[in-house]
Amino acid sequence: MQQENAGIDEALVALLALLWQARQDAPEKPWSLAKLAKRAGVQMSTLLRQLNALSSAGLAVVATAENGGGSALLSAAGAELCASIFAAPPAP
Repeated sequence: MQQENAGIDEALVALLALLWQARQDAPEKPWSLAKLAKRAGVQMSTLLRQLNALSSAGLAVVATAENGGGSALLSAAGAELCASIFAAPPAP
């Protein structure tokens, strides 16, 4: 059971890294759900579950359309968290 939780955490961290990359590439411009799923290498249903968890935690903003499309980007809190997690260590 412990290994399953570690896998979920790793998947969420990987998704946060993708959303962080998106923010670095184009701040305030969301990535489509299709692009995120492809880059993450997961099915759309898996991506949506992960995004729901991040959204519930206030770390991501997700917009979905009735036609199945949508987009996601980091919230301000998510951007702060990612800056602290993925920031390069200070030079000695």
